[in-house]
Amino acid sequence: MKPARWPVDRPEEGRLLYVEPRARRYRDTRVADLPSLLRAGDLLVVNDAATLPASLVGRTESGERIELRLLSRESDGTWSGVLFGAGDWRRRTEDRPPPPVLAVGAGLVVGGLKARVVAVLPPSPRLLRVAFDETGAALWSGLYRSGRPVQYAYMEAPLSLWHVQTAYGARPWSVEAPSAGLPLTWSVLLTLRKQGVRLASLTHAAGLSSTGDAALDAALPGPERSDIPAATVEAVLHTRASGGRVVAVGTTVVRALEGRAARHGGWLVAGEEVTDLLLGPGFVPRLVHGLLTGVHEPGSSHHALLQAFAPLPLLQEVAAHAEARGYLGHEFGDSCLLLDA
Repeated sequence: MKPARWPVDRPEEGRLLYVEPRARRYRDTRVADLPSLLRAGDLLVVNDAATLPASLVGRTESGERIELRLLSRESDGTWSGVLFGAGDWRRRTEDRPPPPVLAVGAGLVVGGLKARVVAVLPPSPRLLRVAFDETGAALWSGLYRSGRPVQYAYMEAPLSLWHVQTAYGARPWSVEAPSAGLPLTWSVLLTLRKQGVRLASLTHAAGLSSTGDAALDAALPGPERSDIPAATVEAVLHTRASGGRVVAVGTTVVRALEGRAARHGGWLVAGEEVTDLLLGPGFVPRLVHGLLTGVHEPGSSHHALLQAFAPLPLLQEVAAHAEARGYLGHEFGDSCLLLDA
């Protein structure tokens, strides 16, 4: 499946493949048609995490060129990140030269910020935890002044930070865009509200989707933090009790909601926690009825996650249909709604 190589000007006009898993049927629609596919009493839950400029180019103390892609901010103020060798997004991650092996205590300067390695983490020496010299406003100012959005070689030009923000992005928690929500313009969201579809949000720190390191990629997604407001908990419980459907915008929302319930014996609890829940074959959602997501090809890690909502033979048939119709994949590509009528 071909990747979308650049954001579109009118994302609500993008294609939306509507799949009804139990009926084993699907049809071509548009994102702008989403209000007609949901009904009054349904709840759409979005991830309102804004996207960080998480790609930081720099050098080691000995002068070797590197790139550090932030992975997550830890509770103690340090950051985990993945180290890349010389080069940039124009070269495929799997083709980038290996970075130097850094030991605990090694210094680096990335994005104009000084940092020191405080831990080397399994399963790869490229996975580091670093402490920046700056903290607070000075650190955030440095990140936004010198960092760039994480992007990949299929893109046709450098992305600006605004390209990777959803319409409702708030706290800067994600290192890659929670991309399932990129096509949701305010026009679509307001039409949903007018038709009686409720909207709710949570904040989930979406991590990296690919590193080019087989061991690291096999471990993705790693543990990620989320913050679920009490109002969202109430909205989910009310929707289910009244016979509505809870529709997650992106797998990050599914991980946040279902991971929280799994940690609390099936109860959805408000507040901030970390989830290591992995979606995939055999996982049965307790809270979420449907999923709005991107279009992904069989064999990809994200395609495996969709098996929590639809059987593999149907997903393979849907993928073949999408390929034949010229649907585009990746973060700026077309969309797919998995939801029973």
